[in-house]
Amino acid sequence: MTDHALLLVNLGSPASTSVADVRRYLNQFLMDPYVVDLPWPIRRLLVSLILIKRPEQSAHAYASIWWDEGSPLVELTRRLQAAMVEHWPHGPVEIAMRYGQPALPDVLERLAAQGVRKVTLAPLYPQFADSTVTTVVELAKDTITERHLPLQMRVLQPFYDQPDYIDALVASARPYLQQDYDHVLLSFHGLPERHLKKLYPKGTRHDLRAADCCEGASAEVQAVCYRGQCLATAKAFARKMGIPDGKWSVSFQSRLGRDKWIEPYTETRLDELAKAGVKKLLVMCPAFVADCIETLEEIGMRGSEQFIEAGGRELVLVPCMNDHPEWARVLADLCDKA
Repeated sequence: MTDHALLLVNLGSPASTSVADVRRYLNQFLMDPYVVDLPWPIRRLLVSLILIKRPEQSAHAYASIWWDEGSPLVELTRRLQAAMVEHWPHGPVEIAMRYGQPALPDVLERLAAQGVRKVTLAPLYPQFADSTVTTVVELAKDTITERHLPLQMRVLQPFYDQPDYIDALVASARPYLQQDYDHVLLSFHGLPERHLKKLYPKGTRHDLRAADCCEGASAEVQAVCYRGQCLATAKAFARKMGIPDGKWSVSFQSRLGRDKWIEPYTETRLDELAKAGVKKLLVMCPAFVADCIETLEEIGMRGSEQFIEAGGRELVLVPCMNDHPEWARVLADLCDKA
């Protein structure tokens, strides 16, 4: 049986580090209503203002981490694709990007043309957010409907607390955590608080700054609370890895704009940890399954510089799971069950 494809979908990347390509990518990304959830005229105005200076700044950042093969995010997703082939006997394994190339609609159309009739769609995000998971699923659904593609689609659900996923996270990080260190910071991608609040059931009162975010909350809240899911991932990882309380913490990175974002902020924690006497800091980014500009440049370069300037000695960026063999096996199993 070869008509059941597995489609791995990641965020995406500019086609190159040129300012024009970065501007094109940022425009597509920021004009997604699931990313900047404002009415179209306001979103268009805001994004146009951002695109005056941001592309040049971002192009410089991309150039600092770019590989000979191209975008690290795209290349690492391709390597994961290659590692997945032996674990998926039902049909082809393909990749697509929500923004940039290879474009998700084009890949779905190509699969249908090849005779594929079933697709397991795997958004490569452990935790749920509209700006990551929902936008991928809705684009895939719209493409199948609007282009009249004869495809049946199943979707891999967020797997932030699945034991096998935690085991894979531990397996990929263990070599780095077997060395001496003072503290482990688990830095997740941030979101504006309103992205979470608007998804809560009507009448829900929920403290988005609580250290026990979502513990004891209803299943409806837990299913849409990105912050709570991140904390659950971190706690499960620390417990499985045997990291004692006080030697690890959680933060949220990559803020954009003036909105209130979920806390604590990564840049704040880096200063706090350095000033508290932490000299060797390990940073993991479990919201990402493949290294990208947010891990390699934001943490590995700018974050490291900030930590050392604040009094730390060394920041070690723990790589994402990327194409780790255990991650490939676990992901295939999760997709099979989906």
